[in-house]
Amino acid sequence: MTCAACANRIEKKLRKIDGVTATVNYATNRATVVGIDDAATAIAAVEKAGYGAHERVADDDMWSRRATEAHISSLRRRLIVAAALAVPLMDITIVLALAPHLRFPGWELVCLVLALPIVTWCAWPFHKATFRNLRHGAVSMDTLVSLGIIASFGWAVATLLFGLGEASDKGFWLGFGATPEGANSVYLDVAAGMTTFQLAGRYFETRSRRKAGDVLGALHALAATSVRLLRDGVETVVPVAQLQQGDTFVVLPGETIATDGVVTAGAAAVDQSMLTGEPVPASVRVGDQVTGGTVSTDARLEVRATAVGAHTQLAQMAALTEDAQARKSQVQRLVDRIITWFVPTIIGIAVLTTVGWALAGAPLQQAYGIGIAVLIIACPCSLGLATPTALMVGIGRGATLGVLIKGHDALEASGAITTVVLDKTGTLTTGRMTVAEVAGSDSSLALAAAVEKGSEHSIARAIDAEAEARGVDVRDATDYRALPGLGASAVVDGRDVVIANRAYFAAEGVDLPADLQQAVDRAADRGDSVSIVSVDGAPVGVVALADTLKPDARQAIAALKAQGLRTVVLTGDSQAAGRRIAAELGVDDVMAEVLPAQKAEEIRRLQECGECVAMVGDGINDAIALATADLGLGVVNGTDIALKAADIILVRDDLSVIADAVGLSRRTLKTIKVNLVWAFAYNMAAVPIAAAGLLNPLIAAGAMALSSVLVVQNSLRLQNYGTRRTSPDEDFELIG
Repeated sequence: MTCAACANRIEKKLRKIDGVTATVNYATNRATVVGIDDAATAIAAVEKAGYGAHERVADDDMWSRRATEAHISSLRRRLIVAAALAVPLMDITIVLALAPHLRFPGWELVCLVLALPIVTWCAWPFHKATFRNLRHGAVSMDTLVSLGIIASFGWAVATLLFGLGEASDKGFWLGFGATPEGANSVYLDVAAGMTTFQLAGRYFETRSRRKAGDVLGALHALAATSVRLLRDGVETVVPVAQLQQGDTFVVLPGETIATDGVVTAGAAAVDQSMLTGEPVPASVRVGDQVTGGTVSTDARLEVRATAVGAHTQLAQMAALTEDAQARKSQVQRLVDRIITWFVPTIIGIAVLTTVGWALAGAPLQQAYGIGIAVLIIACPCSLGLATPTALMVGIGRGATLGVLIKGHDALEASGAITTVVLDKTGTLTTGRMTVAEVAGSDSSLALAAAVEKGSEHSIARAIDAEAEARGVDVRDATDYRALPGLGASAVVDGRDVVIANRAYFAAEGVDLPADLQQAVDRAADRGDSVSIVSVDGAPVGVVALADTLKPDARQAIAALKAQGLRTVVLTGDSQAAGRRIAAELGVDDVMAEVLPAQKAEEIRRLQECGECVAMVGDGINDAIALATADLGLGVVNGTDIALKAADIILVRDDLSVIADAVGLSRRTLKTIKVNLVWAFAYNMAAVPIAAAGLLNPLIAAGAMALSSVLVVQNSLRLQNYGTRRTSPDEDFELIG
């Protein structure tokens, strides 16, 4: 494909297949086809449209890479030949135009011989695309280029053979102003220069688009191709495709971890920067989770595979980013529709301009040159590239920062966000309970630990850890019984011991002694969870547990506020506890005592007040709120349901990723807007200037080529977007 019009035509052809929906992305050279079992049918439809196609299997991009490299090599060869011939051609024409006495017999034919390879072999990609389009009753941007080259070269040949044209002080040689008699009618330099400029623009544009695609392809490049499989104590290097869930494999220092798994032996520092953007290596040991695509930096690890193939985090990240590439924004769909009628409209304007100038009394060669300038300057290549290239680079850069943007909808929403609502538990907090206070009898902690011994509940683990840290002697318990949603009970040293929440004892009609009630009230003010311990029905102690805030939570809030966003924390804690959280984090507002089912209602209430809301959450109870919000951001350690409801997925274990996600989305959206404004303004301004006879065809050719390159290069600036974090004094520093 050579322009967005090509993509639109292929898309229409594919959609004519019964039951098929298709999206063709010009920037990535990919078509996503849904509703068809046989790829051969889709390929045949593409070939009928005059193009070639190949089925993409898994993450194999070898065919696409070879095709792109071949295309770039072809453009490079043609550009070199065109430049090598155009330079002497222009030198000769300039000298002979300015010094008529130096002209020799047959100088026009020498120029013709130099120009012929340029306008035929070098310009063949434009002619080929034009002929292909005409066979299918369509036009594209290549049509404008090809017509301009053929028209200028044809006029030059007609002038040489039939003596068309007369001397004029309005000639277009290489610039503005008068041209010596005999030189003004020979448009060979225009044809050669235009071809060279267009080839240069197409070459650099294609290279830039490949570079933009490499940002996205970097995700696939992280995947290991081989793995050290460990079976019966023997290590065997095999292709990673042979690795199965449950297999154990070895990772040596400096090697890439082949797939997601759990460390079964060894300890090491794992570099996750290429996957999550986290610059500091994470220490892992036996029992810790590791992610495929990360690197063990300093030690040997043995890992049991827990996910392979398409189920790994890396594969899912790549799939999400590619899916985002296939989706089109409302703006892009509008641009695509504009392009379909833009080209034939410009051809009509060029014809009318030429006729109008001729009827107004302008010399024929002047009217002809103005028409050619209109043809060339109006190619809307930059319009077709404005949105997809920025989206491709932005999504690719986000993936390397630990931000997965699902599509353009998220970008459009990010530009209007005024308020960010953050779920407290599991998002701003660690999700790991710790014992904040033990009140009552000295044996309370020992009894609680005895009942909870061996349980995997977060409260049980916190109590066990506290008992171990204090060196408490924990007895064995018998007759263990779970109290769903309330607590647990067991027999310890012949006594019935219950550890449960306040709801259990209220239902049993048990009143707490004054000292224990005071401990419960203190815990409620702090927002802590409370477990009450009773022996043979009598309360003897209180264990208060806190879900500690993440160390970077305050900095994350500061980063969001620095972007001009209002911050709100959503919590089920009491109002007093909510106010304490607000003071500690520096948030603007707190919604306290909110039940999981009420989260979506609170989001809607903010929206009814005119706020555009982004919601950050990680659990099943956040899914509805994430879907209700204008922009949903799901934390990757959350559930699949939460991630499916989110517009942006955050995979870096660092709360500053929230500000990065909003900032990168805004920057990408701004880049798209700048690209579109430039592309539209360029075409809207250039066509009238050319039609007024104020634009040289050569300058028009160079400007059109430069326009596309500038749009792509502007998009590539997104690669330099760095993660924003706050230093201890809350000043911002940019970390690339």
